[in-house]
Amino acid sequence: MKKIAIIGTFDTKGDEFKFLKEVIEAQGCPTITIDAGVQPQTKLAADIPNTEVARAAGHDLEDLIRKNDRGTAVVAMLEGASAVARRIGPDIAGIIGMGGSAGTNIGASAMRSLPVGMPKIMVSSVVAGDVKPYGQGKDVCFLYSVVDISGINSFSAQILTNAAHAIVGMAKAPRIPHDEGKPLLAATMFGVTTPCVSRAAEILNGAGYETLVFHATGTGGMAMESLIEAGMIRGVLDATTTEWCDELVGGDLSAGPRRLEPAAVKGIPFVVSVGALDMVNFGPMDEVPERFKSRLFYKHNPTITLMRTNVEENAELGRIIASKANMAKGKAAVYLPLKGVSALDAEGQPFDWPEAREALFESIRAGIDSKVVELAELDMHINDPAFAQAMADKLLSFLK
Repeated sequence: MKKIAIIGTFDTKGDEFKFLKEVIEAQGCPTITIDAGVQPQTKLAADIPNTEVARAAGHDLEDLIRKNDRGTAVVAMLEGASAVARRIGPDIAGIIGMGGSAGTNIGASAMRSLPVGMPKIMVSSVVAGDVKPYGQGKDVCFLYSVVDISGINSFSAQILTNAAHAIVGMAKAPRIPHDEGKPLLAATMFGVTTPCVSRAAEILNGAGYETLVFHATGTGGMAMESLIEAGMIRGVLDATTTEWCDELVGGDLSAGPRRLEPAAVKGIPFVVSVGALDMVNFGPMDEVPERFKSRLFYKHNPTITLMRTNVEENAELGRIIASKANMAKGKAAVYLPLKGVSALDAEGQPFDWPEAREALFESIRAGIDSKVVELAELDMHINDPAFAQAMADKLLSFLK
């Protein structure tokens, strides 16, 4: 079988990586080791030494050592590790790493450079909380080390053994081939837009496409757009652009300031709507920032609190959506559901706020460049089956 790559800073964690390598190889899996540490080490000689990793990023290792700047060195080795991972990617069956903050950044960066579907495990002492900065929407499996990765003890030995067996099992799992006869489409969904997107996906799949639905939770939007940038997606039904609420207002589920740009600048046909732009996502109510305490909230579940976007925020969200859509180099359309943008934004529901909706719609109307983007206004709710049908039909017409 192909080798399993082991990546990390061998100068500080040589014993730990030696242990990990031995456990993996004891299961009959060959390995290839990549040293992304800066200082010389002797406890584990790497198949791809740190001099080669530094050189892959255009640096000389001795220069990095002489500069004695940890931040500069980490960035250099991060870039080199990613370049090495891309180079050996076709020849490996999976990749595993471990580390603290620096090692996790380096290892996760290398893993993100590899294709979706390739097994990736990062054992880390810094991933007990938010892993978005490390995973960035890629399929990296993070395992919290509980104790620091500093020597082999009864706790670390078990956790590293678990990780080793996990990567072996993942590497031996059968690869599921993509049906090359079905071009890939992407769509975005939230619980409050599920009826819309599920119906649209049915229509698109029925037309001979395979629709990948992404949960618009920040990492979901990032994952979708990484596949778009990789050239894997033929068209996009971006019904749920709610991640922009969190980016603008400061919620928990932002996908970053480039959200909506990749499909536009690559010229991929896309149909955009305003799904769930009525809400910002926070954790439990007691974790909502004090400055928002007077706002309108809805307790989605014990761990998620939704805050209604107000008139001013909706006006700005509309401006953002229009400006991103105007970047389109291919066919593009924006669809507005005039009767509500989510299950909570409907007549009689907690977030029903006509003035806020109208501020959103009016801002989009004013900002859209009609020479670049089609604008459709439907007197429907976003979850009306006819609205899903209209968006799906438009995307299919673009794809033809």
